[in-house]
Amino acid sequence: MEMFKSLQAALKLPDLRNRILFVMGMLAVYVFGIWIPIDRELSKAAQSLEGGIFDMIDIFGGGSLKRFSIFALGIMPYISASIVFQVLAIALPSIQRLQKEGEFGRRKISQYTRWLTMGLTLVQGFMVIYAFKTQGLIPTLSFFHILKAVLTLMAGTAFLMWLGEQITEKGIGNGISFIIFAGIVARLPSELWQIVELARQGSVAWFNVFVLFAFAIGTVVAIVTVTQGERRIPVRYADRVAGRRVIRGVRTHLPLRMAQAGVMPIIFAVTVVMLPAQILQFVQPVMQGREMLGMDLTLMAAKVVNFFTPGQSHIAALLYAALVMAFTYFYTAVVMDVRELADNLKKSGGQIQGFAPGLPTAQYIDRVLTRITFAGGLFLALVALSQYYVPGWAGFSAVRFSLIGGTSVLIVVGVALETMNQLEQQLKLRQYEGFHIGGGRKAA
Repeated sequence: MEMFKSLQAALKLPDLRNRILFVMGMLAVYVFGIWIPIDRELSKAAQSLEGGIFDMIDIFGGGSLKRFSIFALGIMPYISASIVFQVLAIALPSIQRLQKEGEFGRRKISQYTRWLTMGLTLVQGFMVIYAFKTQGLIPTLSFFHILKAVLTLMAGTAFLMWLGEQITEKGIGNGISFIIFAGIVARLPSELWQIVELARQGSVAWFNVFVLFAFAIGTVVAIVTVTQGERRIPVRYADRVAGRRVIRGVRTHLPLRMAQAGVMPIIFAVTVVMLPAQILQFVQPVMQGREMLGMDLTLMAAKVVNFFTPGQSHIAALLYAALVMAFTYFYTAVVMDVRELADNLKKSGGQIQGFAPGLPTAQYIDRVLTRITFAGGLFLALVALSQYYVPGWAGFSAVRFSLIGGTSVLIVVGVALETMNQLEQQLKLRQYEGFHIGGGRKAA
């Protein structure tokens, strides 16, 4: 109810209403572009792409890859480029210096990220079309035709980067997250219709449909609970003197979230665990009819592909869960510098009771963060694996739904919560501005 009240209050303010309408308009442009195919022949060939990274790109892109639309590669190349620079910021001192140079450094890193995005889009575009060629799906296309398709994909991804920046600047929330959110939600009507059709045809029982939706609702509740859950560490600020006044110290708390890393560990992990299978899918047609040590290379490659697919192999599922846990710790360390946090507390006069400022405080925060990150990482691993196993347990073994567990639900719920938090902050800011103006008038 609070969410709807905040939205209703925001729509009454012209500034916020214009921002909300701008976001809706930009998302409508994106959804419209999902349905614009580059080429009919390529669209027919793209429908055969299945498994691995292809599924993830298609889910995040609202089904645009299977249609081979102008947004077929979506915003995933930009996300990959951003991940690369986040990792480089730890390894390269030059990137670290840029991060500390304020707005200038941020713009430089953004520029480098855009160039890397275009490079990744170029490579991924040729890889997808190469997969078509090796499978004999587009034997008649010329090199000029293929080059035109790849350049169109690059233009589509560049447009989505611009669209995301416009939403961030003129709308509410993070534009890139909104684009992924819209791509996932765009698949919802077709998936719901598919579930209903399976039940109407008698392929599954209506009870199974109820179980599937009950699990989906339970997953949303669990994600909201965990993502909003936090460990609050009591902090006390000492008294300080400002001129002739003595400002009394206050007691507050330092919030540490369980899911501090968000959805990024799952994206990291799914890319790593499926990379070997994806490479073999590209080279599998070349192995056709060849043998090594008396074994058919095609059969061997197929077994390796199944081995590295979480839904097909329990070992791959365990590896996937372990990678999610590992990347949860890694990304939490990236987004939260414990030593810097302890130093900021020390500089502002804050102290955690029972721990001296500086290194002891940093060690205590690190110990608490390690424990709650374990719980958060375990939850992320369970959510990530649920999309591979829950549909089968509910009787939908032949179908995989993007909105039943997994990364998609985590992104949708996370973006919705973050957007509503920002909307409430904007409302509070305007309330304070109103009090300030009113106070000024009374003083006059």
